[in-house]
Amino acid sequence: MSYYRRAIAPGGTFFFTIVTAKRKPLLTTPDVRQALRESISAVRQTQPFDIAAWVLLPDHMHCIWTLPEGDCDYSSRIGKIKRLTSKHLGYSGERDSGLWQRRFWEHQIRDEKDLIRHIEYIFINPVKHGLCSAAAEWPYSSFHRYVKQGIYPQDWASCENLTGDFGE
Repeated sequence: MSYYRRAIAPGGTFFFTIVTAKRKPLLTTPDVRQALRESISAVRQTQPFDIAAWVLLPDHMHCIWTLPEGDCDYSSRIGKIKRLTSKHLGYSGERDSGLWQRRFWEHQIRDEKDLIRHIEYIFINPVKHGLCSAAAEWPYSSFHRYVKQGIYPQDWASCENLTGDFGE
């Protein structure tokens, strides 16, 4: 059995990549989006976390969470979100139910610069994957919240001005 070392930082901020099984392009369909939204909401009621950024792509998602002070259990939150989403959609409760890849990738955010790099990585990801030509065109991203708050301009990232180091 493999042993995966996970970052332990109570109250920490983490970047995650969560992938569908066999990279099935399901996450942006209406039924999966709704099931995922309900699952996230249900988990946050019993195990709260703040969401800094999130993007759904057809076969994977990236997100940044900050856990409550003294809490470092992001792994069970992700597991519950995966299980609840699978259950909402009628997938079996078996470990390899067919919706999610078994594991996930995490990175502990080290400082403000690292946080900004990973938020921008999330926002630019649909453009880099060729799903749209500008971050503002992708509907399944928290980028729109940042635009409404005046943090990023509507035209922040597009194929024409795509330069820089975004994330890892």
